[in-house]
Amino acid sequence: MPVAVEITDLRKSYGSVEAVRGISLIVNEGEVFALLGPNGAGKTTTVEILEGFRRRDGGHVSVLGFDPATGDRRLKDQLGIVLQTVGVDPYLTVAETVDMFRGFYPKPRPRAEVIELVGLTEKRDSRVTKLSGGQQRRLDMAIALAGDPSLLFLDEPTTGFDPGARRSAWETIKGLAGLGKTIFLTSHSMDEVQYLADRVAIIAAGRVVAEGTPDTLAGREKAAATIRFRLPSSASELPAQLRASAKVGADGVELETKDPTRTMYELTSWAVQAGISLEGLEVTRPTLEDVYLQITHDVGAESKP
Repeated sequence: MPVAVEITDLRKSYGSVEAVRGISLIVNEGEVFALLGPNGAGKTTTVEILEGFRRRDGGHVSVLGFDPATGDRRLKDQLGIVLQTVGVDPYLTVAETVDMFRGFYPKPRPRAEVIELVGLTEKRDSRVTKLSGGQQRRLDMAIALAGDPSLLFLDEPTTGFDPGARRSAWETIKGLAGLGKTIFLTSHSMDEVQYLADRVAIIAAGRVVAEGTPDTLAGREKAAATIRFRLPSSASELPAQLRASAKVGADGVELETKDPTRTMYELTSWAVQAGISLEGLEVTRPTLEDVYLQITHDVGAESKP
């Protein structure tokens, strides 16, 4: 696939502190790529180098075929950026704000289309100061879309959104990717990353420590599943093959298994034959958040003296 972003051995230091230590990544055109990492991991530095706001100390960086360090206007015309906070004139209306930013680009997206995409049509004539926090965040998204960018950098794009607005924003982002736009996402919401991202990279201590799809990151799809359920007090003892891996606690029974299909068959077959109801029966694998926390914890433990 055509490459939108290519990073090879990227390095950046602040005095004696090496914030980015040889990162290498590829982001393909038209995909949603999520870069995750704890505070201080080097994530923000990496993104700012890609956006052209910060200069690197070493390595190769290409964004849409340009080196962002040169400040080439042809690259800037193709970028849209949603920062964590965006400063706009609070006394302009939504429409005026979008028009102002559209004026910075040679081929802007139509104003009405931009406003509709972010769900602010009914607020188009409202002043920014009158918008709620979530509505102002939608306006931030509209500003990023004003120039009809090929590549969007989204930094915590749905902060402050209510659940309905968040899901609407996710669908907008999915739609933009469907139109061939490339999305570079940073977020602390694992649900957001799970729903949106085609691929994920985790950065910790200035290095990429895991990379893959949300479902396969760090072997997540092969991790042991946990089966949980509650037994009635009158239930007989579990069969021996299940009892060996069972953990019984105040909240019920947990079974860890590498083969959930077979284990569920054995469990439910036994329950049906015994006439037992398995209340609260559920099967879960480690979530993306579980994997993220484990990886970053392990890296943090290794980096301690």
